[in-house]
Amino acid sequence: MDWGRAKNVLIYAFLLLNLLLCYQLWVDLRDQVSANLDFTSLSEETQQIMEQKGIRVLGPIPAATPQLPDITYRYSGEELDQQPVPLVQPIDSKLIYSSFSELSSELQSQIPDIAGYRLDSQESEVGKFVLHPLVQKQWPLFRVSLELINSNQKIVAYRRPQIEIGTSSSQEVQKVLPASQALSSLIEKYFAPDTVVTDIQLGYYGELFNSESQVAAPMWRFMLENGKSYYVHGISADIISPKTTE
Repeated sequence: MDWGRAKNVLIYAFLLLNLLLCYQLWVDLRDQVSANLDFTSLSEETQQIMEQKGIRVLGPIPAATPQLPDITYRYSGEELDQQPVPLVQPIDSKLIYSSFSELSSELQSQIPDIAGYRLDSQESEVGKFVLHPLVQKQWPLFRVSLELINSNQKIVAYRRPQIEIGTSSSQEVQKVLPASQALSSLIEKYFAPDTVVTDIQLGYYGELFNSESQVAAPMWRFMLENGKSYYVHGISADIISPKTTE
């Protein structure tokens, strides 16, 4: 019996088996990711455009379509030109991820309403955590930010917005359009080839100018890998792109 030849056959057989197992694992992972992202909520035409343009969506497409009103708020942007306020006692920055309740407790004496904010990991960057105030304790008010300045793994200072969130005078609530519908409009009309969507969130769109009273509407925010963001009005489906915000 030719043992050398038999040995080679076994080696090739094991290699082929490993390749088959790797392929099956890849197929399973691909199917799992596709199920999590729920691309079936997009039309076949939109999916074809995604494929043709090389557009990718790395996060789940939210399915919720709550009924929300417009809100009013008063905001002063003066703090944007001010220097950050140093903390009396620097705080471990890992608390922003591991225990926000403990972080809130530590900062409550200096930022009394800190518990009413939520971290925005998409807008945060090296040296600065970005948090948005919450409407109804759930929906972030985009573009209005509390900044926590960090250095050497410690939060050492903050820059806080002066804001008062109220309610809409009409109190009319309307069902928000599906995120998949808003995403389809962006894919078909706005996104350039090879666009990568990293995050989709529902919240409110806040303006950055001073005013006695401002109105904010529900908005879907789409964050891209290149740092740009698109906002789609949750009721009218109007799109605010980076070009229109400049």
